[in-house]
Amino acid sequence: MNSRFTIDGSPAMESHLATTCDQVLAGVRQLAPASQLEGVLLGGGYGRGEGGVLKTPAGDLPYNDLEFYVFLRGNAILAEKKFRHPLHELGERLSPAAGLEVEFKVLTLDKLRRSAPSMFYYDLVAGHRWQLGDDTLLAGCEHHHDAAHIPLYEATRLLMNRCSGLLYAAERLERRDFGPEEADFVGRNLAKAQLAFGDVLLTAHGQYHWSCRERHQRLAQWCASLAPAKNSFPAETAAKLLAQHESGVDFKLHPHRSTESRESLAARHQELSAVGKTLWLWLESKRLGTAFASARDYAATPLNLCPETSGLRNRLVNARAFGAAALTDARYPRERLFRALALLLWEPAALTDFRGPLQATLRTTATDRPGLTTAYAGLWNRFN
Repeated sequence: MNSRFTIDGSPAMESHLATTCDQVLAGVRQLAPASQLEGVLLGGGYGRGEGGVLKTPAGDLPYNDLEFYVFLRGNAILAEKKFRHPLHELGERLSPAAGLEVEFKVLTLDKLRRSAPSMFYYDLVAGHRWQLGDDTLLAGCEHHHDAAHIPLYEATRLLMNRCSGLLYAAERLERRDFGPEEADFVGRNLAKAQLAFGDVLLTAHGQYHWSCRERHQRLAQWCASLAPAKNSFPAETAAKLLAQHESGVDFKLHPHRSTESRESLAARHQELSAVGKTLWLWLESKRLGTAFASARDYAATPLNLCPETSGLRNRLVNARAFGAAALTDARYPRERLFRALALLLWEPAALTDFRGPLQATLRTTATDRPGLTTAYAGLWNRFN
């Protein structure tokens, strides 16, 4: 178990986080009977000992969310239904005093043991801090310990989420009124993308690691050994990814509120989006076994972009999300996000040449970029 929540946070901040964790455990114990409660685990950056430290004149402050995982005995669906709302209310009560969002997720150890490898489960099992229980509870979860088992579509999912942040940042940059709140939002999403792009490259080569510092070392070693004749990834883009990843790691460990001008942020956004496009087309070509020359080629491909999903289950998901008429759609809804994102973020003629397809994909009548982005965000919130 990690002895600290952060790399270099002050003793006062570490003590504050420890006190908050004690309050969380006390609150969980009041909600869940001892006969059902198996363990409480802190994940995320603070659980891995790499939580963000916001330096202020008043001292060090926490920045990231506190992500707690409550392990309960019994059926996973029933446990989630019974305790989700009470735990959400507990988080809302504790968040103001904690100075950051306190979040909960209900899990069962049986579900964790049976689940297929993923980046989420790898991070959770490999780096954490127990509030109740210990690592003996994770017996049977050995398949989550090897990052090489993380499937390639997990890298696509991470890249989609961070590129979605770039899409939302682009919308903020185009607003008539651009103030401190917009600057902070854009700067934060640029930093998340900087970190994620390098992480995606490592994941695609089976070298992901739970520690962001270790990931940066691995990325540097990979870039140094890059041989163009043996690897299709552009060496020039790899060098940019490495430099950006360093900035992303620095922001993760020592976040700050951006005060950059709109023009400066827009220039950084343009450069990062270009790198993201190269990475996206490379990754999806690798994952799907088909070369994509452009964002519009990718968006128009007839290929199933989520081949790892079940067609029958997809029909049920679509019917539940969009109505009975969608029962004929055997593609997973996240595919809609992949196609729309490629056009909205990287295709300059999206609003003229692809407005109709975008409206159909996003199930919206919106005709302008803000409206289409809003429709995208609504779908993203459900299927990211």
